[in-house]
Amino acid sequence: MTLALPAVRFALRARPSCVVPAPRLTSYSRGFFSSPARLSKKISTSSTEAPPHSGSPRLRKYARRSAYLALGLGGAYLLDQELNASAIARNIRTLWTCAMITLDYKLNFTPEKSHLIPQLHERVADRMYHLFTSNGGLYIKIGESLPIYPALAKDVLFPPTSGQAIGANAPLMPRPMQDKFARLFDSAPQIPYSTIHSVFVREFGATPTEVFAEFDETAVASASIAQVHKARLHSGEWVAVKVQKPDVGKQMEWDLAAYRAVMWMFEKWVFDMPVYFAVDFINAHLRQELDFIQEAKNACTTAAYVAADPRLAPHVHIPKVFPEYSTTKVLTAEWIDGVRLSDRPGIRRLMGEEGSPNSSISSAIAVAPSSSEGTTSTFDGVRLKGGTREIMHTMVSLFSAQMFSWGFVHCDPHPGNILIRPNPNHSLRSHPQLVLLDHGLYVRLDDKFRREYAELWRGLLARDWDKVERATKAWGIGSPDLFASATLMRPVRFDNGKKNGNGTKEEPKELDQYEQSVRMKAKLKGFLLDTDKMPKALIFLGRNMRIVQGNNQAFGSPVNRIKITSYWASQSLARDPDLSFTQRMREYYHDITFRTIMFSFDLVFWASKARQWIRRALRLSRAGEGFEDELERSMRKFAKTTLGVDVAPGAFEG
Repeated sequence: MTLALPAVRFALRARPSCVVPAPRLTSYSRGFFSSPARLSKKISTSSTEAPPHSGSPRLRKYARRSAYLALGLGGAYLLDQELNASAIARNIRTLWTCAMITLDYKLNFTPEKSHLIPQLHERVADRMYHLFTSNGGLYIKIGESLPIYPALAKDVLFPPTSGQAIGANAPLMPRPMQDKFARLFDSAPQIPYSTIHSVFVREFGATPTEVFAEFDETAVASASIAQVHKARLHSGEWVAVKVQKPDVGKQMEWDLAAYRAVMWMFEKWVFDMPVYFAVDFINAHLRQELDFIQEAKNACTTAAYVAADPRLAPHVHIPKVFPEYSTTKVLTAEWIDGVRLSDRPGIRRLMGEEGSPNSSISSAIAVAPSSSEGTTSTFDGVRLKGGTREIMHTMVSLFSAQMFSWGFVHCDPHPGNILIRPNPNHSLRSHPQLVLLDHGLYVRLDDKFRREYAELWRGLLARDWDKVERATKAWGIGSPDLFASATLMRPVRFDNGKKNGNGTKEEPKELDQYEQSVRMKAKLKGFLLDTDKMPKALIFLGRNMRIVQGNNQAFGSPVNRIKITSYWASQSLARDPDLSFTQRMREYYHDITFRTIMFSFDLVFWASKARQWIRRALRLSRAGEGFEDELERSMRKFAKTTLGVDVAPGAFEG
């Protein structure tokens, strides 16, 4: 056994390649093979550390960027709200609403979805109404400047920055929009007295109580761009002080730029309808309306025209303006106590017509808020002569004189801007006097167009269709019968209805919603053939006449509006100061001939009055309806058969 041991040792030494050398420990393996205490410490430490992740720096970067973006947007929103009157936010709201309307029409205005088009119109009406009421301010005024002729170019495809224009042109809109925008009012909450105080300090370098002997801190009326306060001068006279809301000036250029962009987009990209042509004209007049110095000049100009016309001077009053208390942002004028025309029960009490059946007639006329509640009681017990007929005759005559004689037209004659008071003239104290307010928006007619427009009116009533067609063609209008109907607010057909091969009148076929809309779009595109030729003043004249018609209709049509207007048109041609003696004699001859022709139209009016009296005596339905209501029914039928528009009852009331 002892001899074997050296052999074993030898064998081990002889196989060095089979011996595994001791491993060289790395830092990691040394930690692994370290002592139990040290190993326990390593494990406990590693369990508290997050494993390495290659995406965590990227997530942190995105989180930082999101936080910076949120802070930036929040800061921009606050700056826009505090320093820019939320003008940018308003524009974003406008563009978003336009985009949603466009997308909705593109996806859902199709022949296959014809039965769903009323719901489409309802959605669009809701979006637009929300836009107008949310933005307010100049959006309402933009709408006041878009009357019948731009509206005729829209059909279901129209710009959504139109505010009261949609209320004024509701008859040409889809039925859901007629119902929705009849409730659109130019009203707004009062701004606080502290803001009024700041405006006075900027404009006059003094506070309201320093400028005036007394100043009522609570406004008597507040609308979209201004509010009115009652004050007393140091001389003792009471005045109405109109103060422009500061936000409106900051928002104006942004709003007008958005309006321009939307009109361009709708015409060029979306609907292929002529809506952009009047943008510059409308924007220029809206800028003037925010300049109260210009408004003061307009009031003085109108007062001078009224004073120079003996037919109107005793019956119309323009409040006196105090230039020394007026700036571009503050307008001070004579305070007038009267009953607003929008207060129909108060007007009827003043005129002694409380028991009239017409007093129960409802109306959809949208008016600005008034302070008539505080003035009606001033005339308790006062009863004037002439009735509402005298008021309406004066009103129609005044605006006819502006269009045909003066060429200087008030473009916002809604009933909230007209006061009625007892005539201060001693000889007429028992009769009413009309007081015209709010002279911010006027349009000037050049002599050439004023004469052409008067000749058009005389041609319409004399049924001189050749003269009407020549005038409309010169103005770039391709549908003279449609234009004539829109001007007179009564149906006019040059061909007395289309006839088929048998010589009988062609009955209009029943169309679905999609076909009606397409038909109307084609009609309206043919209506505005050359917008470069079209006198832009027609935009405001159309609106003026629509509101005057609505005022007359609201009181049961006491006067023949069309006859009065056409008489003024004919007389203005005969009294033109630039005529030679021969030309003047010729015009007087035409005027006498025209009056003879108009006798037949007067018979139509009195026949309507007779029917009204009979219905009233027999207590029949529609007892209070008058001539304008009959014209409205005719216009509703005309709109349905000619344009494919379903017009709601009462939609033509202003």
